[in-house]
Amino acid sequence: MPEAILLKDVAELGDKGTVVDVSKGYLRNFLIPRQLAAPATKGAVEAARRRTELEERAARDAVERAHEYADLLNKTVLTLSEKAGEDGRLFGSVTTQDIADAIQEARGIQIDKRHVHLDEPIKNVGTYMVSVDVAGGVTASVKTMVTEIK
Repeated sequence: MPEAILLKDVAELGDKGTVVDVSKGYLRNFLIPRQLAAPATKGAVEAARRRTELEERAARDAVERAHEYADLLNKTVLTLSEKAGEDGRLFGSVTTQDIADAIQEARGIQIDKRHVHLDEPIKNVGTYMVSVDVAGGVTASVKTMVTEIK
């Protein structure tokens, strides 16, 4: 039976990068045309190993960078000035997009507004702790102070 390197996860055979034994017909007629596997030559096995190492290194680097960003954001205090009435109630509200933009401006870290968690938009002057998902399950708390424009 010939060996094949899986180029994608295949439920019946294994995960991406795995070398498996399959029948010639299955390899030639199903796996190769759908680009799910390639014949396992010495060069192909070595290339798959290198590609797997690069992907693992990139994932580790992304997690390290996420932890660095989270540490930086935990030390960050955002100050947002908005128009407010006499009772401290804002005329508008501070949304997740406003907070994401403030993080971008203050620290240069691009955060998607969907990763900023507010129970509801901020509608009063005050200090709030806002939870931000940086990446890969890493979360930071950003102190956000909403002040009145004088």
